[in-house]
Amino acid sequence: MKFTLHQLEIFHRVSKLQSVTKASDELFLTQPAVSIQLKNFQDQFQIPLFEVVGRKIYITEFGEEIALAAEKILNEVHAINYKALSFQGELAGKLKIAIVSTAKYVMPYFLTDFINQHKGVDLSMDVTNKTEVVRSLENNEIDFALVSTIPKHLKINRIQLMDNKLYLVGGKQYKSTGKYISNKELEQLPLIFREQGSATRKKMEHFLVSNKISIYKKMELKSNEALKQAIVAGLGYSIMPLIGIKNELKNGDLQVIPFKKLPMKTDWNLIWLKSKNLSSIAKGFIENINENKDHIMKSHFNWFDEYQ
Repeated sequence: MKFTLHQLEIFHRVSKLQSVTKASDELFLTQPAVSIQLKNFQDQFQIPLFEVVGRKIYITEFGEEIALAAEKILNEVHAINYKALSFQGELAGKLKIAIVSTAKYVMPYFLTDFINQHKGVDLSMDVTNKTEVVRSLENNEIDFALVSTIPKHLKINRIQLMDNKLYLVGGKQYKSTGKYISNKELEQLPLIFREQGSATRKKMEHFLVSNKISIYKKMELKSNEALKQAIVAGLGYSIMPLIGIKNELKNGDLQVIPFKKLPMKTDWNLIWLKSKNLSSIAKGFIENINENKDHIMKSHFNWFDEYQ
């Protein structure tokens, strides 16, 4: 057998994701390139590693055993690379972060310089809802989390990165007068919500209840992108974080609708467990954030000041 590390990595990723398309996206390869290497890897075994039913790929029992072995080999290879870089005085290893879905518009800007400066750092970033982020933090599965609501039951350290402002948002079909709308007018708008477990959902529900606003109509969507597209299409309105709608506001597909008691304001916080034994990489990342967050804000988020 003459399989390569590249083939091992491709098969391991496909087996984990059970999708050639998703694997090609994560590996920054074309689907044909992944399919060719997957076939070349399979050709070295007489027993099938996977089966294709319809458009879905299923890993066989034998394939699962090979995937497990591939993971161990790849981990050892990474360990060798990390050790070599460490002996050269460079930061090397994994940085694990979990973020709530809207934070994907924030976190990359605070990671770019650090990752570019330290080529030996491998980033793993899970984008999910608040419930899963807090679970990962509580189970010590990650180094850091980025959230807009601090979990009160955990003892954490934090760095406040920037404001999180939530506004009432509608599509271009809304005819704005430029004046604040009333509670009664808001009650007539069909409102779209994020899914259960979303911090944005909880903030929106709390706002409506505390202001005694009755809900006219409710839809539920599981991602910020789906929510944006629904509003753009005219399906309804929502209370959304400003950070995720910059381009849509700029091109006129979305608009902020004035309401006296908005925006709601929270903070984007980078958090970690107080009891966490931080690696040299994690400590280096904290230092980088503290030194550069003001510059990052001025470089990438100065447009925030247009909305008060």
